[in-house]
Amino acid sequence: MSELMETLRQEGVDPALLEAVQEYRKAHPVREALRPRIPCPAFTYYGKEVWEQALAAVLCGENLLLAGGKATGKNVLAENLTAAFGRPGWDISFHVNMDAASLIGMDTFADGKVMFRPGPVYCCAQWGGFGVLDEINMAKNEALAVLHAVLDFRRAIDVPGYDRIPLAPETRFIATMNYGYAGTRELNEALTSRFVVIQMPTISQENLEKLLKAQFPDMTPKYLHQFALLFLDLQKKCDSGEISTKALDLRGMLDALRLIRRGIPAGAALDMGITNKAFDSYEQGLIRDVMATRIPAKLDAGKLFG
Repeated sequence: MSELMETLRQEGVDPALLEAVQEYRKAHPVREALRPRIPCPAFTYYGKEVWEQALAAVLCGENLLLAGGKATGKNVLAENLTAAFGRPGWDISFHVNMDAASLIGMDTFADGKVMFRPGPVYCCAQWGGFGVLDEINMAKNEALAVLHAVLDFRRAIDVPGYDRIPLAPETRFIATMNYGYAGTRELNEALTSRFVVIQMPTISQENLEKLLKAQFPDMTPKYLHQFALLFLDLQKKCDSGEISTKALDLRGMLDALRLIRRGIPAGAALDMGITNKAFDSYEQGLIRDVMATRIPAKLDAGKLFG
């Protein structure tokens, strides 16, 4: 975690906030059995203002709602926050069949008797964890209603037939949402009012180059710059409606770079990572045209990595 904190210092994040995070970690140690749940992020979120807003919100005891478009780093920031505060994390992925029992827990039969099997929200509350509510606007409002008492001033869970469980003081919930995905719905006001909301900005060229450099330290500066510009070019095409957001895939670009390192030519690697995710042949042609202006199709690992 010291590496993450050092990165935040280099990014210019308010030293007072970073000091407060360190004090929080000292004041709230994690029991040994839960340490494997503290994430070790593969990616770092870059964005000074967003980091400061998020750290301040968590230190104030607030629950966070990270809203934004595709490839804005919502889940990366959620994982980074959990790691920065040194808390055990629970990832809760929502879908239309998610119900209250899936969140809180349910009865199960074990050792010849009925026992309560706690769900991820219950575990978060009990152990002072950070719960990441992924794509919260894909769940039914009836299921999310059980979170109302968890997220507001009551900070407790009433488990029917069992007991009332108060949340540990360290417990926080970080929700993510993207209105652009199929199956999403409007959050009701009662739930939204229980979060502070950060509208996640699109990644800047400077921060994108930092991300690429962190993942591929040996990439030549020329192509580091060109791959960053390629992603921004695709973003502009998406914003203007010329292509769909299927091509706006930062994970896909990183996958393509790994494939190039393994010996796949750049053109084929970018097709595998980005282009082929758009199944319309006309759109695929537009995406390849954008790529051809930045990256030679026959570019190999020898030229890409120094």
